[in-house]
Amino acid sequence: MKSKQLIKQGLFVLGLMIGAITLLSFIPTASAQFLTPGDQPTAIAEATGGEGSLRRLVLRIVNYFLGFLGILAVIMIIYGGVTYVTAAGKDEAIGNAKKIIMYALIGLIIILLSFAVVNTILGAGTGVET
Repeated sequence: MKSKQLIKQGLFVLGLMIGAITLLSFIPTASAQFLTPGDQPTAIAEATGGEGSLRRLVLRIVNYFLGFLGILAVIMIIYGGVTYVTAAGKDEAIGNAKKIIMYALIGLIIILLSFAVVNTILGAGTGVET
């Protein structure tokens, strides 16, 4: 019984993650349509070369990774809330849901702080606006 519930919860979280990744994959495609033909060479030059391009590349990779972790933390908060609501008064399930929400909130705070630190340190030398 417990293993079936664990499998259902795992599949639910996996489905939420795949949905979030699918939605995030459309953002670059959707934003590319708003570039005018004059902007494209500038965007390509900024992405492929120039002073500080390695720092800019590392900053983008870290920002995408932290963004994914932030989305995952929010999904875990939602999952903890759903678990809390559907606990039906069972003390063990309520305690488990509270732990999920608490640890997800702690993770979200750590992610936001690391985002601020990384952007301050890496963005200070290049003048990169994120």
